[in-house]
Amino acid sequence: MRLITDWFKRTFSDPQIVFLTLVLASGFAVILTMGDMLAPVLASVVIAYLLEGLVVILENRGLPRWLSASLVFCAFVLFLSLVLFGLLPRLSRQVTDLIQQLPSMILAGQEALMRLPERFPEVISPQQAEEILDAVRREIGSYGQDVLSLSVSSVVGVLTILVYLVLLPMLVFFFLKDKDIILRWVGSFMPGARGLANQVWIEVDRQVGNYVRGKFWEIIIVWAASLLAFSFFDLQYAMLLAVVVGFSVVVPYVGATVVTFPVVLVAWFQWGWGQDFIWVTVAYLVIQALDGNLLVPLLFGEVVNLHPIAIIVAILVFGGLWGFWGVFFAIPLATLVNAVLRAWPTGKSLAEPA
Repeated sequence: MRLITDWFKRTFSDPQIVFLTLVLASGFAVILTMGDMLAPVLASVVIAYLLEGLVVILENRGLPRWLSASLVFCAFVLFLSLVLFGLLPRLSRQVTDLIQQLPSMILAGQEALMRLPERFPEVISPQQAEEILDAVRREIGSYGQDVLSLSVSSVVGVLTILVYLVLLPMLVFFFLKDKDIILRWVGSFMPGARGLANQVWIEVDRQVGNYVRGKFWEIIIVWAASLLAFSFFDLQYAMLLAVVVGFSVVVPYVGATVVTFPVVLVAWFQWGWGQDFIWVTVAYLVIQALDGNLLVPLLFGEVVNLHPIAIIVAILVFGGLWGFWGVFFAIPLATLVNAVLRAWPTGKSLAEPA
């Protein structure tokens, strides 16, 4: 007990460590208690962070900040319009077609499962096959109830989307245009001696900036490569599956594993154990291999320097705390924790006035 007391007194006698602890605790408390309400603000901050690199490039070419931010914002609105009016309708049609095909897919899956005891009696018995089918039926029934409840609350969802479509672009524009004003305003509430917090911020800004921009291009490249491969083999729901594969890279390791199942299942329901099924599966595995071994090192280098175990733990922990957004921001949050741990031992040396 005395060791803990001595460590506490020795550590928190440094005002910079106390300040950094308060900032981190306050930030996590705000996200935990008001994360849903502030979701448009958090999303707009991420988008502004993504676009900041383009604004800086234009500023370096001699354009004023307001003009650079305006040009980048117009490009962002154009991109958003293409997604809303070009991509989403096509995705909606494919989702509708997939839902209509689900009963026949489920029937084909049941027939294939019931044939397994005949082909592999030493592996699975008829009773086990029936138990698996009963479990699948129960899961499908629960999913049907979830879909029904989702459709009942669809009006609220549409209103939320409309609010996002109005607020998000507005917030992104002001975050881009008035970045320096906002940072000066936030800095006015900070103490003068904050060397430890500055060190953590520089590390997080460097790594998270690289991560957000690199992850955006990784999503686009993996989506485009998957769409080309699926369209070449005429795979059903090519656009929908390509979008899912593209966004799966947001969750390293886990995302690629989970998305493999719908890609393989759709290919199997379309062709069975045929040559086309094998080629599509091989093409998908090649895309995943190139993403992990070529694209990720090229886009990220060694900036996001986290061990795979740390990434998986971060996904589990932050996903359990904040659901989808926790999974989405797991890597930046893990980067923040890593930066704090790396800066913490140097806190005593940073206690001197900067």
